[in-house]
Amino acid sequence: MTKTDKMLSKKDGHLGYIIFNNPERHNAVSLEMWEACGDLINQFEKDKDVRVVIITGAGDKAFVSGADISKFEEERSSQAAVERYNKAVDHGYGAVAKFSKPTIAMIRGYCIGGGMGLATCCDIRICSDNSKFGVPAAKLGLGYSYPGVKRLADIVGPSFTKEIFYTARQFDAEEARIMGLVNRVVPSAQLETYVRDYANVIAGNAPMTVDSIKLITNEIYKDESRRNMKACDDAVAACFASNDYKEGRAAFMAKRKPAFTGS
Repeated sequence: MTKTDKMLSKKDGHLGYIIFNNPERHNAVSLEMWEACGDLINQFEKDKDVRVVIITGAGDKAFVSGADISKFEEERSSQAAVERYNKAVDHGYGAVAKFSKPTIAMIRGYCIGGGMGLATCCDIRICSDNSKFGVPAAKLGLGYSYPGVKRLADIVGPSFTKEIFYTARQFDAEEARIMGLVNRVVPSAQLETYVRDYANVIAGNAPMTVDSIKLITNEIYKDESRRNMKACDDAVAACFASNDYKEGRAAFMAKRKPAFTGS
């Protein structure tokens, strides 16, 4: 549960959903929404039944269209208010980026500014063919912090990162696919079914193996001096010592679908 009805969550089997619920403003995000985002992710972190989390926006117009400018006078009019707002944004982004389980951004329509930032915190991005992307910071005179720029650059590379920020223009789903920003582009009418089925494929695999790959991949992109190689080695060893490893071998030999428990 959260303190705002602008953020929703639900479970569907092994899938968890986090929904930005402000469709009348294209799912623009307020202070309380950023705070709630981090809280919902932390709830799913503790839920052993949830193996994959899908993050999306309500309605058919937008994933997330950035900050709710109508709230700026209330939420960002003083230095103290700005600091609180930035802390909430960092809490939301950080919770998604550091989440130990797979995350999928299900993107339909506008994915702008903070929406792009949120999407880059997810492991996989799947969008509808009518999606629009952009970071308008240069049109507003905003600074963009190192972590956000790095997350984007790690995905699309330095040249596309500069193009996205330099031009501050909106680009379409096919351009996003070419840049490598999104993994898949699907027809809008098929998006929810496609993402649910895709997430269930991931959830049906051995959770300890999947989570270890997320951990190791994230360590790769850290500076070498900050990499936790012991955590990587321990995660791999835990896979080989797990009941799921036994189940995987037994299912393979019996030519049946494995029933993984995450233990």
